[in-house]
Amino acid sequence: MSASIVLSDLSWSTPDGRPLFSHLDLTFGAERTGLVGRNGVGKSTLLAMIAGERQPRSGTISVGGSFGLLRQSVRAEPGETIAGLFGATEALAVLRRAEAGEADADEIAAADWMLETRIAAALAKVGLDAAAQTPLAALSGGQRTRAGLAALVFGEPDFLILDEPTNDLDRDGRAAVIELVAGWQAGAIIVSHDRELLETVDAIVELTSLGATRYGGNWSGYRERRAVELAAARHDLAAAEKRAGALADAAQLSAERQARRDGAGRRQAAKGGVPRIALGGAKQRSEATGGEKARLAERRRSEALEAAAAARGRIEVLEAVCVRLAPTGLPPNRIVLALDRVTAGHVPGKPVLLDLSFTVTGPERIAVTGPNGAGKTTLLALVAGTLAPWRGTMRVTTAPAMLDQRVSLLDPAMSIRDNFRRINPQADENACRAALARFMFRADAALQMVATLSGGQMLRAGLACVLGGSAPPGLLILDEPTNHLDIEAIAAVEAGLRAYDGALLVVSHDEAFLDAIGISRRLELSADRG
Repeated sequence: MSASIVLSDLSWSTPDGRPLFSHLDLTFGAERTGLVGRNGVGKSTLLAMIAGERQPRSGTISVGGSFGLLRQSVRAEPGETIAGLFGATEALAVLRRAEAGEADADEIAAADWMLETRIAAALAKVGLDAAAQTPLAALSGGQRTRAGLAALVFGEPDFLILDEPTNDLDRDGRAAVIELVAGWQAGAIIVSHDRELLETVDAIVELTSLGATRYGGNWSGYRERRAVELAAARHDLAAAEKRAGALADAAQLSAERQARRDGAGRRQAAKGGVPRIALGGAKQRSEATGGEKARLAERRRSEALEAAAAARGRIEVLEAVCVRLAPTGLPPNRIVLALDRVTAGHVPGKPVLLDLSFTVTGPERIAVTGPNGAGKTTLLALVAGTLAPWRGTMRVTTAPAMLDQRVSLLDPAMSIRDNFRRINPQADENACRAALARFMFRADAALQMVATLSGGQMLRAGLACVLGGSAPPGLLILDEPTNHLDIEAIAAVEAGLRAYDGALLVVSHDEAFLDAIGISRRLELSADRG
């Protein structure tokens, strides 16, 4: 029997009773499947159920075959090494004792003399150059993720279950993970917002509050199908609106004709010559016929209006977000930022950036790239004014706004609306609500407390507060803005940044995101700068 994971009539609710999914039926076979959906819809919960870490409220999960689970973050337990992730700590200790002449005959007979070589090969597949004895605490978060993925592949499971495997990885790390998944021949379920990674899958499953929909093919195929669905929804909307209009016109014409007939009957009655009882019967028949026609026309019109409302709802889900912003007024020839032989760091005597010089002129869009540890976040801190250079000069000619991964410019104890009014004190209530609505915070959604927002909602709120005012800043600084966002939130962020006409300095390893926001230049930092 081939490996499979079957979910039957699955339901689950949050502890406060909010249902995430109900009566869910899904089957995963020996193919790579991308699992997508909005933040909070239950993707990670579903993976935890498949792994047996959570139990459904109802329904069953049948797993045929073995699987390996990679969580969003690989924690470093005290004293744990890379070998521990591979389950090879004791086996490697036996090899060390054998080499020292301290192992007994049974240990030597059972020793796996190729173990270290195979572990090294698995680590190399994900681009990690580290020894098996390396403590996990000595690795960065991205390196621990790579090591965890290597350990999964090493076990040769029937299914890989990956929860945002490219988060916190630099460009080389992401490329290694994408290459590994692209070459994976068994089953895989991958929760990810990484569109490059999703291009390597065989199918996309979209999870919503209404259930799950499967699309054959990779991310591009999924987007093409969604475009077809959007075109169909627009066609349905146009047809429903046309039908509703035609029915309204027909009802009006029928009413006018009935009014003329009634008028003619009254005039004839006034002249006499028709028995009163006959006139009464004709009037009753006319009223009955007219009432039935009116009820039929109203029912048909209601059905057409309901079809139009349904089509509008589908369009709202499927249509790309479009955002309009006030201009910054930044002229194309103005020097926004200039660094001349700047050296900076966080620990005295250990510079992260060394003799760095570069200039930003006008509304350039610059991506700061390089491996982890090259100084990207340090550079952003310099430009934002939260870190001072040790040597060299730096000139910033326009007040910058920075959105870090925590969106710390927002006060978590305040609502989105109150944060906007604090950051844009000149804006009135109407301008505030209109700006927030452009970033999909309409009506009561604008009154949510920032502390309760998801990562995607928080970044959208930060962009709305910074860019939605009447005078957006001339320089915007972003640090890994797409980490932990769902794909719809990324689309909203991209729409906002495309509408922004100021200078942009962004650290991101997401190439699809950088392409979407129109990056015009790259500043590549290398690890040997610090």
